Amino acid sequence: MKKANIITPIVALSAVASWLFINSTEPSPKRDKDPQTTPHVTNLPPMPEELSFCGEEVPLHRNDVWEALDREILTNTFWHTNTQLAIKRSGRFFPIIEPILKEEGIPDDFKYLCVAESNLMPTAKSPAGAVGLWQILEGTGRELNLEVNKDIDERYNIIKSTHAACQYLKKSYATLGSWPLVAAAYNGGQNRVLRNMSTQKQNSFYDILWTEETARYPFRIMALKLIMENPSDYGFNIGKKDLYKPYETYTVTIDTTINDLAQFAIDNNTTYKMLKVLNPWMRQNIMPNKSRRNYVITLPKKDK
Repeated sequence: MKKANIITPIVALSAVASWLFINSTEPSPKRDKDPQTTPHVTNLPPMPEELSFCGEEVPLHRNDVWEALDREILTNTFWHTNTQLAIKRSGRFFPIIEPILKEEGIPDDFKYLCVAESNLMPTAKSPAGAVGLWQILEGTGRELNLEVNKDIDERYNIIKSTHAACQYLKKSYATLGSWPLVAAAYNGGQNRVLRNMSTQKQNSFYDILWTEETARYPFRIMALKLIMENPSDYGFNIGKKDLYKPYETYTVTIDTTINDLAQFAIDNNTTYKMLKVLNPWMRQNIMPNKSRRNYVITLPKKDK
């Protein structure tokens, strides 16, 4: 009797264990995937089979060059907000920049240098004090005949600063003879580029060891060119209707002091805010003009 009492619980426990094992090995019933728990699949952006920058072939057959471009394409493709805003702003500012580049004889690809510099923000300012779309330093601005003082800073003037940047680019090309080297010089300075060329005994951007920032800079411009020329290829479904529209404007020429820019705006059927948006080069709420210079002020057209 005692032996039977011991065996009976053991048999029962074995049966329960067997049932649990069988059920644990059966496949779970299929359930619809919950989109909130399904892992996100990231597709790699395309790499071009060939590429030119300012009419010069980029040697993508080289591993170092291919990987450098790949890094910048990845960075700018997945830096979503920044790149989306650049594409949208291009609708407003490229129509201003492109004809000036053409007039000055600068390759159209350099409009993407402007994107790399400021992300097309006219009032951008770097920690080093470079400002405007082209991120021109104070001393460089004066060398390029821009007026720079506490009242007037033409580095913020889109038209004048673009002409000034073109002068800088042309001078660099006359010295360096290669557009990728010109792009590197815009970032690191012409003297540094010349020193690296001399020290390393090379005259191609792709054959010189640079600081990381300068090494990446021309490839960043190339990546922005690829993405902004074909945004849908890189996952940006932005159509023409999504681009920021250029302002409808007209200009007036002033050769006297304006003692109250807010009143000047009202007298010209606009607001102080819009006056400053269209003329960020006016840095104060007055515009002194003792020398009686001619200043071209941009104003918004009236709504019809």
